[in-house]
Amino acid sequence: MSNTIVKTERRSRIRRRVRAKVNGTPDRPRLSVFKSNKHVTLQLIDDHNGVTLVGFATNSAAVLGQVKGKAATEAAKILGAEIAKAAAEKGITQAVFDRGGYRYHGVVKAAAEGAREGGLKL
Repeated sequence: MSNTIVKTERRSRIRRRVRAKVNGTPDRPRLSVFKSNKHVTLQLIDDHNGVTLVGFATNSAAVLGQVKGKAATEAAKILGAEIAKAAAEKGITQAVFDRGGYRYHGVVKAAAEGAREGGLKL
């Protein structure tokens, strides 16, 4: 069995375990983090209605100029601040943090800190 398959299966099991405990509501949505090899994606998700309220990625047009040429952790911090600003415009002040099965360091930690600095309570 390939090492990549083992690693992705392990992370998906961790993700399912985390999502069983973390639920987003319309008042307090779930701030979900996804990392690929090139990009970072943050979404505010209402799990009760199954809707994404706000979403940003490092390759989305709204933030591309701000994150171009930055390191991944710096870009994640900028994304966190932008998602907090967009959430405030929609009247959302609190969120539940979903690290997506990743360890809480590096990009994931920077995204959470950026959202907190932007005014979102996690």
